[in-house]
Amino acid sequence: MKPVIALVGRPNVGKSTLFNQLTRSRDALVADLPGLTRDRQYGTGRVGGYGYMVVDTGGLSGESDTLDTLMAQQTRQAIREADLVMFLVDGRAGLCGADEMIAQELRGFNKPIVLVVNKTDGVDPQAVTAEFHRLGLGEPRTIAAAHGRGIQGLMASVRPLLPETVDEEEEGERWPGIRIAFVGRPNAGKSTLINRILGEERMVATDIPGTTRDSVFVPFERDGQVYTLIDTAGVRRRSRVKETVEKFSVVKTIQAIDAAHVVIFLLDAREGIAEQDAHLLGMVMDAGRALVVAINKWDGLTPDQRDRVKTDLLLKLPFLDFAERRFISALHGTGVGDLFGAVQRAHESAFRDMGTSVLTRLLESAVVAHQPPLVRGRRIKLRYAHQGGRNPPVIVIHGNQTDALPGAYKRYLTNHFREHLQLVGTPIRLEFKSGENPYEGKRNTLTPRQIHKRKRMMKHIKKKGR
Repeated sequence: MKPVIALVGRPNVGKSTLFNQLTRSRDALVADLPGLTRDRQYGTGRVGGYGYMVVDTGGLSGESDTLDTLMAQQTRQAIREADLVMFLVDGRAGLCGADEMIAQELRGFNKPIVLVVNKTDGVDPQAVTAEFHRLGLGEPRTIAAAHGRGIQGLMASVRPLLPETVDEEEEGERWPGIRIAFVGRPNAGKSTLINRILGEERMVATDIPGTTRDSVFVPFERDGQVYTLIDTAGVRRRSRVKETVEKFSVVKTIQAIDAAHVVIFLLDAREGIAEQDAHLLGMVMDAGRALVVAINKWDGLTPDQRDRVKTDLLLKLPFLDFAERRFISALHGTGVGDLFGAVQRAHESAFRDMGTSVLTRLLESAVVAHQPPLVRGRRIKLRYAHQGGRNPPVIVIHGNQTDALPGAYKRYLTNHFREHLQLVGTPIRLEFKSGENPYEGKRNTLTPRQIHKRKRMMKHIKKKGR
């Protein structure tokens, strides 16, 4: 499991800016307006060379109105879930009473705390950090999140404070076989489906949304194949979440997705496809996990209702064309046995070894069938391909000017590889690398004969110009 880092501080100190820098995304809204972030925002850290999760929070303002109170509750929940807290302060504004109040509250959570002084570009770091030593939280780290300065050093310094990430071998020893995570909105039937597969009431399953509160790992064997089934908490829309009755942990669900080999995503056929379904599927896609889509509660629907669900799948989830879809009833067992064939095909595709010669021949056939476009009058050249990883399959393509390759052509290559390699149920990631020009920046040294011919040519041009 990846460790979790929570970004905490008063409003407008740069938490969302740092979140975007650490995740290399623009998922968090950023503006010069205090209190813009209100909910917890989760992302995967991509700076520092190791795995972790980042949680952006709305901050602690100390105000007593309803909105600020709810924001503070969201922030405290993020602190409880975190393995480490980054306490951000504003280096230009200096130490204030709100910072001292937050520092005092953070001590009560008994979590490792790193004091980060933001907005220190163009000023003396020692002068800026001097007054923050009064907080008694150790040596302050200085960064400029807006410009990305000091962030690599910050992440290197906090690495020893984080728990060790469990690698694939240790995870395999603890939870053997193919790990399957069951993900979906509350009351989609995840626990009921696991009970149906196991043939016993292993999970508490009710009609009350949010019955499951944590991720539960259950070993299971079927037809000689070992599996580990992971039941996850349903993730509701944030507008429906009240901290006092919160029934799920987003962190646990994300960690379960990360630990799984294959995700079975459950959709409620009677409720239809909601925006939250697309959001959760986006989390699965970001993790690169193999995927099987199970449309539950299929029994009892009229032909018109079934046609409507199938149309919605095509219109609302077009990016899932690679995933197998199974129409099931977890309560009655209809179609449940077909899920394991789809899981095994997705797992085999996600972990397949692909030879360099095979991938290069496929790349050549794709280029012959449809040439890459011209860039500044020069054709983009794609030379060879090799495998760069598994789960998901990563194909590394080498060539020239690959940075200018348009998205439409990348999708064409993805579909070409998927079709010819017969990969089912797993996303494919393409990485492009451009070779360096050995003559870039170098001038050709002329021989004496070439210099003489050049002078004669220049004389001839001058005479002609007269």
